Amino acid sequence: MAEKVKNILEIMEELAPKGLAMKWDNVGLLVGSYENSVDKIMVCLDITEEVLQEAIEKKVNLIIAHHPMIFSPLKVVIREDYKGALVFKAITNNINIYATHTNMDIAPRGLNDFVAEKLKLQDVHVLDIIHREKLYKIVIYVPVGHEDKVADALNQAGAGHIGNYSHCSFRTNGTGTFKPLEGTNPFIGTMGQLEKVQEIRLETIASQSCLQQSINNMIQAHPYEEVAYDIIPLDNENNPMGLGRVGKLEKPIKLEEFIDNIKTVLQLKQIKYSGNPKTLVKKIAVVNGSGADYIEMAKNKGCDCLVTGDVKYHDAQRAIELGINVIDAGHFETEIVFVDLVTQYLKKQMKERDIDVEVISSSTNINPFNIL
Repeated sequence: MAEKVKNILEIMEELAPKGLAMKWDNVGLLVGSYENSVDKIMVCLDITEEVLQEAIEKKVNLIIAHHPMIFSPLKVVIREDYKGALVFKAITNNINIYATHTNMDIAPRGLNDFVAEKLKLQDVHVLDIIHREKLYKIVIYVPVGHEDKVADALNQAGAGHIGNYSHCSFRTNGTGTFKPLEGTNPFIGTMGQLEKVQEIRLETIASQSCLQQSINNMIQAHPYEEVAYDIIPLDNENNPMGLGRVGKLEKPIKLEEFIDNIKTVLQLKQIKYSGNPKTLVKKIAVVNGSGADYIEMAKNKGCDCLVTGDVKYHDAQRAIELGINVIDAGHFETEIVFVDLVTQYLKKQMKERDIDVEVISSSTNINPFNIL
């Protein structure tokens, strides 16, 4: 059975909330309708004419891309214009287009973390902290025997995360009292009689981005007709979020060996770099896409090497002056793994939620560069 676009996008934004995107970015649903039906999703890096044609041939209803097809407002939408032609083609073939860009870079478990994990970095943290989300404590009163179901519903929405730990909660036993009044349909008890019920006080934590979905999930899973719960704002500092990641290799290795590892992980034939290939590196900064602006910040944070793309001639010179190695693995090459990340995530979510929507990866090569 087909699913509505809005329901798929809610699942995507559990991973990378739109609110995390940089102000200059343009993320979210760019073409289509939240009420349209979806039974096949295709994940890609960019929307091009070739990618759109692939989606048409494969009968795709929703394309999820990393780079937004529309960055600045379109003053006109006409077939003779390249962007206009893409919009026309998508609409006439009932294809919805969604972009998740800097929010996916910034999000915990997003693209930067995915690349850092592929490079086997340890003790990973944010390179450039942009903001910290507000935290809330959710307190729910649940009849004994139903606490696990309610906790699972909260965790599925993203609640219960503290650092690198998930499913965090605290539970205490107690007695709940209530009297069902006229017009009620109580799960436990009799109308007009005071009831005393053994309940569990279930406490967990949720960030602002997942708070509403956590509440929705909790109410749906709770057996009571009227759910008693508290939402308490916290002053605790949440995990910082931002662009880039810093982590450590298991042990120091030569730069040339680390480059070989990157070539294997990203399936590259060659890589540009600046620095001494024989020098040892251990503390690594990663900025997928275009991150030459972070050379100095990476150096100031004690990194031996920055892995990124789009490094210019004078950027490399500056890195040598600062004494930090820079690996230019390519903009496309450090971001194409977005397709694997989102495809894997969505397939897992569809299976866990028993949603009958097919998820595929685009097979169109959109890298604008070729190597002879």
